[in-house]
Amino acid sequence: MFLPARFIDIHIIQSIPFANLNRDDTNSVKTVQYGNVLRTRVSSQSWKRAVRGVFEDRIGQAALRTRRIGERVTRLLAEDRAWPLDLAERAGAHTAAASSIKFELAKDPEDPKQSVTNKVLTNAMVYVPETAVADLADLATEYREALQGAKDIKKPADKSVLPADRVETVLRSRNGVINLFGRMLAEVDNAGVDGAVQVAHALTTHETDVELDYFSAVDDVTATWGDQTGSGHMGHTEFSAGTFYRYATIDLRDLAHNIGENPDELRELTTAFLNAFILSLPQAKKNSTAPHTIPDLAHICVRTDRPLSYAAAFESPVAASGQGGYGAPSRTTLSEYAEAANLLLGTNGILTSGWAGVDAKGLDGLGTRHTSFNTLIDNAITTALTTGGTA
Repeated sequence: MFLPARFIDIHIIQSIPFANLNRDDTNSVKTVQYGNVLRTRVSSQSWKRAVRGVFEDRIGQAALRTRRIGERVTRLLAEDRAWPLDLAERAGAHTAAASSIKFELAKDPEDPKQSVTNKVLTNAMVYVPETAVADLADLATEYREALQGAKDIKKPADKSVLPADRVETVLRSRNGVINLFGRMLAEVDNAGVDGAVQVAHALTTHETDVELDYFSAVDDVTATWGDQTGSGHMGHTEFSAGTFYRYATIDLRDLAHNIGENPDELRELTTAFLNAFILSLPQAKKNSTAPHTIPDLAHICVRTDRPLSYAAAFESPVAASGQGGYGAPSRTTLSEYAEAANLLLGTNGILTSGWAGVDAKGLDGLGTRHTSFNTLIDNAITTALTTGGTA
């Protein structure tokens, strides 16, 4: 079996202007206390979702995470295959009710005490290739006659006329997105997929303050008629700015296990992920902040021993340079820490190490300088897939 080099670590330094990329349940900027100072934080879930969107565009595949898989089947049958709406709704409900995943009925928005017939919500979110919706619709089409004579789904105890084993076969299906990011679905046997990617929470390399931005909105009618003064709406929102350290690692052997012996697909998925991780940005508040920067620095290291985060480089918060700014000292700190860490571990586990960014030189601890992110990625993947062994 083909076995590539074990890990590809990717480290990013990126300056983000005034923004709120990731909010908590009170709409506040997410933070973390690290090195006894407050840092701005973006959760791994938030940035991973942004990465997944770019990744899906690059590989031309998509995955669907939802409790409403039945409603998606209903929509496809009614809108694309011209099924009568009542029959399409019954088919969608029977699809969602067919597997071993427990389900409930959606509540009537006008009367929350009442359930809605044929509006089935699975208790666990399924995570399937986008193409699974069409596969389930095909199954419903095959059983259309049985569905026409079936009862509506009105309560969680109702049984589906669709074969559970075939529905669950579809729920077990996977594509490149699921093979890379993994899937947790304990309710269906053998549906779980161990993810090949680990993503850290992004945090600023320095202490940050959260700022309150007061805003008001003008009522256009009032402003035109001039019969009232003041704003039509007032409020405030939290924002921050800073230079972030971001880190992720790909376990190439886990990915190879998920996809089988297919070096071309392994290269495609790994290339797409590294590009997506570099270029993605969470989209919260994008219309009011447009914080569309690119990384100041990307560093990639191919290792055979273990993943290695450099987050500890910033446990002591970086001080701004004499001219102001945290980007340059953050890049220098990362390089110096990488050199020290690799001296402690030894370099036998490193197959290649390189970087690309706004600096022309001076980051020797990060390996070979590349002129672009593309050449940096290509060198890392080529080394990883040609230096590995076979077993």
